[in-house]
Parts: sequence; structure tokens; C-alpha cells
Amino acid sequence: MKSINPFNLNELKSYNKVSKEKVTQILPKIENAFQKWKTISFADRSKLFRNLSSLLKDNSKKLAEIATMEMGKPIAEAEAEVEKCAWVCSYYADHAENFLQDKVIESDYYSTFISYEALGAILAVMPWNYPYWQVFRFAAPTIMAGNVGVLKHASNVPQCAEAIEQLFLEAGFPKNVFTTLLIESDLVEEVIQSDTIRAISLTGSGKAGAVVSAQASKEIKKSLLELGGSDAFIICEDASIEKAADAAVKGRFQNNGQSCIAAKRFMIQEQVYDEFINLLIQRVEELKVGNPMDEETDIGPLAKQSFVEDIAKQVDKSIEKGATVKIGGEVRGENNQFYVPTILENVQPGMPAFDEELFGPVASCMQFDTIEEAIDLANDSQFGLGGSVWTEDLEQGVNIARKIVTGTVAVNDITKSDPRIPFGGVKQSGFGRELSKEGIMEFVNKKAINVKKA
Repeated sequence: MKSINPFNLNELKSYNKVSKEKVTQILPKIENAFQKWKTISFADRSKLFRNLSSLLKDNSKKLAEIATMEMGKPIAEAEAEVEKCAWVCSYYADHAENFLQDKVIESDYYSTFISYEALGAILAVMPWNYPYWQVFRFAAPTIMAGNVGVLKHASNVPQCAEAIEQLFLEAGFPKNVFTTLLIESDLVEEVIQSDTIRAISLTGSGKAGAVVSAQASKEIKKSLLELGGSDAFIICEDASIEKAADAAVKGRFQNNGQSCIAAKRFMIQEQVYDEFINLLIQRVEELKVGNPMDEETDIGPLAKQSFVEDIAKQVDKSIEKGATVKIGGEVRGENNQFYVPTILENVQPGMPAFDEELFGPVASCMQFDTIEEAIDLANDSQFGLGGSVWTEDLEQGVNIARKIVTGTVAVNDITKSDPRIPFGGVKQSGFGRELSKEGIMEFVNKKAINVKKA
């Protein structure tokens, strides 16, 4: 297993993958760790997560450099990602005990209450695009609830995976409360089959989600899936076009455009279409493409060369079907590692730029006449993860948001994850919720206890 810098293709580090025999030896230790961890008080768990939060802040630059070198995100964005991980650790340290208080309900018994109890070891199959955040938004609520975490990280970010486990140990967590398994995908099913694993959380592609959820179902184990997205970004004629254009650039091009909740399909009311497109072009032309370790860089390389090839094919096929390139549409770099920021116009259903997830710096733009048409376009998708609506009429914005079939909608803002707000999708974007109180409830046994007087 190798860690490769996508900017220059240099090998950073190599690892021996964990063997099947080693996994068999590790899993019982993880079960033993759970049996002890679930008895630890919330106060003691919170103390450890506050230690972890402090470590993340203190080591943000070092951790950011690892992520940038392994998957190519701009260094400033990598540092912000680490800081966000510190926030989610503090958030659950502060709120987990309250979230999981017994809930008293009325019944015919002397008393009835729901006890929220940990399930056991939870397997997390995580992606490379936010190599820290995706893991910590799983780990903080899951482990604060009394479970233990087992990480199978993406194969191209092994240094990030290793660093996360070391952070848990350095913060004082008992060994095997959080465990990284550097295994290949072919061993995931065997791990799921283990009696030690009680549930699975996966963030990734639809293909990976379908495979893992099927394996989990076969074992009668719960799974949570956060999959791809092709979020609509609806701009109404009364919107603040300047603000919408600024947000569009951030919402589409952050993380080199490699984000499930990135704005991807831009639907602009015809009265303001030209104004918006011209502003978007100006802002996209200002983006600096280059070395992601440079603080001034806005767009780094895509995480793998194959990803550049994939998005180039999607754009080319869309052009063949009638889309036009307003700006960009090119592969660049000595190693063909960059796909330059691109704006496509005349995008319609039936094109890859509309129907599929474009996991890179490409904005698909189209016009609409009526609000009903915009809602229909937004919902004409296999995905349902996020979305944005831009209008000065907040009542109209909320009404539109209610009609979009998706997990999250922001009015006059980009879609973004926040520890305080539940996050997840519908349709082919997955099921279940992470973050907030909803997230910590995903991996607990909601046990009803009925008490009758003797």
C-alpha cells in the first residue's frame, strides 16, 4: 500500500497491508476494548475527546501537510479541515451525555423509559477527499456513545489513517478504542462478517455503498451510507447575484471540486442568467491552479490521474450531446494531474454533466423560466444529498427548499456540514444521518425498559 503525492507522483511512504491472519488476531482485542470502554463515564470520555480536540488544533499544520501531500487539497483548506475535526470532538464532548439521557415516555406501566446503549465495534469505510473530517464526524459521536471505532480508510491516504489512530492514543484513549486497519477492499466483507462488528458506516461512491450495504444486510447488521451527490444551486431572479456568484465559486471549487456536497448543477433564472454567468467567469478566471502546498493555490491536482481521465470523459461526452464550454475544459500539468476550473453551459438532462456526479472542478449551468421548472430540474436526479436556493424572498426560498427531494437545503448559502446539524441523503445519496443528536442516535440500541410494581 503506497502513499503517492498526486502533484508530482512521488512516492511518500509505503505500508505493508494488514493480512487476513492479522485481522483475525486484532478483532478479539477490539471486542475486549469495547467491553471496558462502554463502562467508562461520559465525563471521562469527554475529557479524552477534549484532549483530542486540543491535539488536533496544536498539530493542525502538520496534519494538513500530510493530507495535502497525499490527496492534493490546497493547504489552507486542509488546515481548515483539521480545525473542523477539533470542533466536532468538542461538540460531542459537550453534548453527548445530554443527547443520550434516558427518555421517559407515558405508558400503562409504573414507568417506561428508553435507554440508549452502545452497540459495540462500528466499522467505518471512509473516503479520501476529506481524509480527517469524514473519519472524525463518524468517530466523535460513535465513540462518545460508548462504541469503539474500526477504520478502513481509502487506500491512497494511509498516512492520514495512521495519524488519526496515533492522535487517539496520544490523547489518552485506551488501545483499540479506535483502530486503523490498513486492509484492501477484498477483506472488508470478512471484517463485516466478524461477530465483533455490529454496524457499518460508509462514505463513498454508490457502487461501494451498494456492495457494503448488501454485505451488512446479509449479516443482519445496520449500515449508514453517505454517497455521492449532484446538488442543485438555484438562483432566482430576485437573488443577490454578487453573493450567489461568490458562493458558487466556493461551493463548487473547494477541495478541487471533489466534494459530495459541492454545488454541481447551477440553475439560473433566465432574467439574471447573463449577469450571473459573467460574474462566475470573472471569479473562476481568478482561481490559481498549482502546487497545493502553496498558500496562494486555489485548485490543486485531482487525487489520482484516473480521476482526471474520468472527468475529462464526462465533459467530452456532455459536449458531444450539446453542452458548450464557456471556460476551461482542459487537462494540464506535466503529469496531466490538473483539470482546470470549467464552466459548462446548455447542460440538459441526458448529459453526464447533468445525470452523473462530476467529481472535479466543473460547474454545469442551465437556464430556467419558472420556479416550478427549477424544482423539476433539481429533482430530476438520482441523487439527493444537498442543495442551495438563492432569493431575497425568504418565504419563497423555504417553499422551494421544501419541494426539493434531498437531505439538506440551504437558502442563501452553500450546503455544508456542521456538527450541530444532521447530515445525510436520500435516493442514491444514501440513508441515515450523521452529526447533531440525530447522528449519535444512529449507533445505539434504543432499549425500552418497562417497570411494573411488584
